[in-house]
Formats: sequence, structure tokens, C-alpha cells
Amino acid sequence: MSTEKIPATVVTGFLGAGKTTLIRNMLENARGRRIALVINEFGDVGVDGEILRSCGVEACSEEDVIELANGCICCTVADDFVPTMKKLLDRKDPPTHIVIETSGLALPQPLVRAFNWPEIKSRVTVDGVVTVVDAKALAEGRFADDEEAVQAQREADPNLDHENPIEELFEDQLNCADMVIVNKTDLLGEGEHDAVSAELKQKVRAGTRLVPTRHGQIDIAALLGVGASAEDDLHNRLSHHEMEGEEQHDHDDFVTFIVSLGEVADKATLLARIEDTIAKHDILRLKGFVDVKGSPARLLVQAVGPRLNSYFDRPWKAGDRRGTELVIIGEKHMDREAIAAMLRG
Repeated sequence: MSTEKIPATVVTGFLGAGKTTLIRNMLENARGRRIALVINEFGDVGVDGEILRSCGVEACSEEDVIELANGCICCTVADDFVPTMKKLLDRKDPPTHIVIETSGLALPQPLVRAFNWPEIKSRVTVDGVVTVVDAKALAEGRFADDEEAVQAQREADPNLDHENPIEELFEDQLNCADMVIVNKTDLLGEGEHDAVSAELKQKVRAGTRLVPTRHGQIDIAALLGVGASAEDDLHNRLSHHEMEGEEQHDHDDFVTFIVSLGEVADKATLLARIEDTIAKHDILRLKGFVDVKGSPARLLVQAVGPRLNSYFDRPWKAGDRRGTELVIIGEKHMDREAIAAMLRG
């Protein structure tokens, strides 16, 4: 038996930045590698896992896609993550590379730390942490603090927590990265790419590579084989919580819920309703599958901020539970009832 450690790549990034697209492209160009995926959803419906299982490539078999949908992966290390890794490593024909896609709300640092658990440390190493960012959203200042608004909050309530949880999480994901995929550069206007790159360079560690991409397309030889051994370099990858002397974190700033709609009579009407709902409410991310009346295929919908994409990803299978379920992710002050009412029309 080989004593060489199996490399693992952690793919993190904010909601909707393009992590799943990046991984799908990686699988389509696996070049003979046996890649296992561990996917963590923040919520109850594993949309990303379904997308990857239906991608139709050889490196995307059912047994190689493992979902952990019982909460943030960095909060369930002992119960979910370590046992899952042991099962992969104990296979008769183990993978040659493991890719872990974290939830968009997950801190990467606790996950990387988990690779030091005695059960797995001698058998697997973090080859690299890859953070995917939405270049267009960043160019629009979506993750930047509004200094005037923060000042107004300070004046109104001195006891208020002035931290912006989205900005803090974004910085933590960047600080842990060995490579930052600056995705969706095709949506940038003149001068925006330089501005985004300059902003990111101020937030990442020295030596972190910034790689501009369109639709998450990157040569797999550049993505894998980084050789970072990140689990041995945690002191250079501290999160805000760790820098402030805290060891734990929570997700009280975010909520996730599901809206079930059953069969939808008209695709265009639903998409317009989704766009209206996003415009009127603080929705960070919306994704799910739609059962369109008269269509033999399921409709995949994904929204990041105001941008909505949809396409029929595959035919419904005999064992599928047909219906429409939309996963909504946003900050805790969202009006769930109003959002559900708008989506149901």
C-alpha cells in the first residue's frame, strides 16, 4: 500500500460565484484522474450535487459524489466530514484526488484544520484552497462596506454589532486561499478588471495567485497539484474569529429556507416572478429545480443578486419526485412569508 498522501482541493467562495461550474469543467477534463467530490450544502436540498451528478461525464459517477447536507461542513467535522473522508480513503480503489466544495457560507479555516485529525492526517493533505469570486458582483461593490450607512448605525445605536458579516466572510475565504479564481470576467466593463484585481490583491496573502476565468474554465493542471499542504500552514490563514480570539463561529447572520410550488404552469411567468421577488427582498442566492407543465425535463434555476439563469438540465427520471423546490438564502432579517407569497403568486 502506498504511503503517499492523497491530495485534496478545497473549493470555497461566496454564494453563486461559480464553484459548481468550476468543478463541472474540472470533471469534464479529468484526464484519467479518479476524482471524488464531497459537497456541502447550507440547507436541506442538495442542488449542487444533483447538478454534478447529471453532468454526464465519466468522472461524475454516483459513488464519487458525496453530499453533506446536515449543516455547514466546518460545524460537523467529527460527525460528518472525518467519517466521510475515512470511507473514501478506505476504498479498495481510492480516488487519486478529492475535491471538497464548501457551502458559500462556510469558513474554510476550520475545514482545513480538520485535516490534522489523527484519523486522516497521515493519509490525505490539502493540496490547495481555491476561492472563487464573482468579479462582476465585486466590481459593483456588492461586498464592500457602505461607510455612510455604518456611521449612521453607530450614531443610532452604540450597542449595535457594526460588522458586516458578508464582508467578513468574504475576507476570510480570501485569506485562506492559495488561488483565487476571478470568475465571470466576461461580464466586466472597461477598466473593471484592473479595479477588481487591485482590490483583491489588497486582501489576499502574499503569493496567492489571481486567475481570471470565464464560466469557471481553467486548465486542470493549474488547478490541481498546487502542493500547499495548507493544514500545516494554518497560522498564516487565520479567520476574523481566530484573530479576535474566538474558536467557534455560527451562521446566525444567515437563514436558508425552501419554497415548494408544485407543478408550474408557465416558465416565463415564474422567472419574471423570481426576478421581481429578488428585486424587492434581501435575497443573496436562489436556486432549485422546477417542474414545468408539459415539459419532460426539469428546469434548473440559479440566481445571484439580480442575475437569474435557467436551463433544462436533464429529463425527469422514473424515480424522481417531481415538483418545484426553490432554496432561498439571505440575511436573517428576510421576510420569509412575503418572499414565499410573491413566488407563489
